[in-house]
Amino acid sequence: MSTADTRLEPGDTAPDFTLPDADGTPVSLSGLRGRRVIVYFYPAASTPGCTKEACDFRDNLAELDRIGISVLGISPDAPAKLAAFREAEGLNFPLLSDPERKALHAYGAFGEKKNYGRLIQGVIRSTFVIDAEGRVEKAYYNVRATGHVDRLRRDLGL
Repeated sequence: MSTADTRLEPGDTAPDFTLPDADGTPVSLSGLRGRRVIVYFYPAASTPGCTKEACDFRDNLAELDRIGISVLGISPDAPAKLAAFREAEGLNFPLLSDPERKALHAYGAFGEKKNYGRLIQGVIRSTFVIDAEGRVEKAYYNVRATGHVDRLRRDLGL
């Protein structure tokens, strides 16, 4: 098994992507230029950890938006599954579908990871803060779903 393709670091240019949201509408990172963006990658919609993380972003979105930060969640799930997840949890930010894992690989968010003590290939829960010019401001790999948004808020000085 191979490890993640690449690891992004602060100062790197954030790889652009265009992916369908839960309604099938294409969303591009470059379309948000001029705003800071939190891009987070999660393994699967409607699973316990991913639900906790998504709801944490949902509950903090107003504060993030107030300071000019947008949030995008990305997983390999199909748009229909993302739409059901959004509706079930009242999510208020775009969930993007990356079934071919192109963005996941570009950000180093797919590769070898431990799952219940076994090495498997899968989504590496990762979060990136992209600045208004499209550069990586912060990069977090192997994050925990619980408490992650609090850590982001501290690191962003909120």
